[in-house]
Amino acid sequence: MATEDAVLVSTTPDGITTITLNRPHRRNAVDPATASLLYTAIRSFEDDAAQKICILNGNNGTFCAGFDLHSLASGNYGDGKPSSGLPTYRTDEPAQQGPMGPSRLIVKKPVIAAVSGYAVAGGLELSLIADLRIAEEDTIFGVFCRRFGVPLIDGGTVRLPAIIGLGRALDMILTGRPVTAAEALSMGLANRVVPKGKALEEAEKLARQLLVFPAECMNKDRTSAYHATYNATSWESAMKFEFDEGVKIISEESIKGAARFSAGQGRHGAFQTGNPEGKL
Repeated sequence: MATEDAVLVSTTPDGITTITLNRPHRRNAVDPATASLLYTAIRSFEDDAAQKICILNGNNGTFCAGFDLHSLASGNYGDGKPSSGLPTYRTDEPAQQGPMGPSRLIVKKPVIAAVSGYAVAGGLELSLIADLRIAEEDTIFGVFCRRFGVPLIDGGTVRLPAIIGLGRALDMILTGRPVTAAEALSMGLANRVVPKGKALEEAEKLARQLLVFPAECMNKDRTSAYHATYNATSWESAMKFEFDEGVKIISEESIKGAARFSAGQGRHGAFQTGNPEGKL
């Protein structure tokens, strides 16, 4: 059973929310109570207009060892309500809480996963809700639940092929083999690899780089990318969504940004991210 400190949340005045799994005795495996805390933390981040970027990580050198199999063995599946039978896909509120918590969400604002140690089974699936994964050099990703006959039901078969391609995803899904940080980087599963103990620091640095950009434009482009990947029914529908959503902000952020370029900013390919207040 999780305690309130199983999920730790901190925020900064400039808009970075850090959510930390903290179950060292279970290598940060998620039981149903922890899933609820994690889901609530992510939704609170989404709903807080002052918070712009979320960092998801695990304490004690491990990101997440997956769903707590001790809980599964007892018949507690973590689908958001007690169950005496098989887990269900919720359609009531909270409609999108999965066994790992926020795994059914496409989070509304950028999420960075700072991954250390093991991100396996449900822990791998949890890392996939992030837009970017910063992995420490000794990180291991994998579908380790393959060994125990536990299926991926927190988005692994949906997100993993979208991120790394079907062939590589099936290699991981079918074999369950461990994937090192170096291989994860080569296949696009990891976006950065850093020395041991440095993932959170690098994630914080990256979050502050994102903070300097006009947020509405960045989030519109992010939303369009997710729509094209998961929801668009055709090339034409994806292109129309991109256009329709993009033109909504041209009269605001885009014109102001064009004026800054016209005044000389960013000439000759210069790319600066040293605007800590994100001012236009």
